[in-house]
Amino acid sequence: MVDTTQLKNELLENVSAAQDMKALEDVRVAALGKKGKITELMKSLSSLSVEEKKEMGKQLNILKTEIEAALDKQKAILEEKELNEKLAHEVIDVTLPIRPEVQGRIHPVSKIYEEVVAIFGQMGFDVAEGPDIEDQFHNFNALNTPANHPARQMQDTFYIKNLESDDFDDSYVVRTQTSSVQIRTMEKQRPPIRIIAPGRTYRSDYDATHTPMFHQVEGLVIDKNITMAHLKGCLYDFVKAFFELDELPVRYRPSYFPFTEPSAEMDIGCLKTKTELKIGAGNDWLEILGCGMVHPNVLKAGGIDPDEYQGFAFGVGLDRLAMLKYGIPDLRTFFESDVRWLKHYGFVPLDESSMTGGLSNNGGAQR
Repeated sequence: MVDTTQLKNELLENVSAAQDMKALEDVRVAALGKKGKITELMKSLSSLSVEEKKEMGKQLNILKTEIEAALDKQKAILEEKELNEKLAHEVIDVTLPIRPEVQGRIHPVSKIYEEVVAIFGQMGFDVAEGPDIEDQFHNFNALNTPANHPARQMQDTFYIKNLESDDFDDSYVVRTQTSSVQIRTMEKQRPPIRIIAPGRTYRSDYDATHTPMFHQVEGLVIDKNITMAHLKGCLYDFVKAFFELDELPVRYRPSYFPFTEPSAEMDIGCLKTKTELKIGAGNDWLEILGCGMVHPNVLKAGGIDPDEYQGFAFGVGLDRLAMLKYGIPDLRTFFESDVRWLKHYGFVPLDESSMTGGLSNNGGAQR
């Protein structure tokens, strides 16, 4: 029988001596290929006796395993070496100025986010965040949303099965609104509370004005003696600052939301024609957001005494604000990753929005 120890040492030396992927592949073929040394030895097993075949087969299998492991280890070393050499030769000087024709653009949603945060930041609001994957308590129950409410139906909400429970009520949801952040804020913070909660939200819908994923900002103010007048004044100052108008007609229509009572929808004045929508002038109205006084049941769910505190809340779509302010006709184009679209509607980087430096006039949409 062949001395496999000597063959193993010879093959391992060849593996270690391989300095590139081609040389390593040659070693592999010479050892394990159709005419490789180990392969040829396995073919010769048929000429041995039963006992010799058993012993030799065991040795060859061990040898094959050891050589394959050595090949894999050397391959990883060579791949890392090649990558390091490639990176060393492809160094990019990030301090060089970018060419104007390849300069990136800030997405309109990111710009609107900056503008909204700047406006409410000056009013004393903090930015709060929460998880995208929510339990039904924070997304529905604590917000006074009944079990039979349409928003909880499967065709409107994305549910995720809880692997630890077969009860549907224990399922998670991909949050349908950032109102869940309001509940989480109330649970860990005592009044006075003044926050906005911008972020991604998800619903099962898709057309020119709806997408399965979109962006919202919700606001919450809780303190003693808060009234509807505070809500109206806050939102009026916001829309004037956002649309950069000295005067803007607004009106409030009674509405219904489970988490506010009374509830209202806010309209702003506009002029609608077949080819143009002008904010602030004309005899038409455009619904802009929903709002209302926080329902006592919601305050209780957040651990706040409704007999001592009151509050107001509102919610508005960031994508919708971008469409209105910058004349973008189709919401679906926001998420198509079209560089031409972004170059047209995007904003020059580093032009940050602020109430002192200006919101949208520092660079402007590239229309």
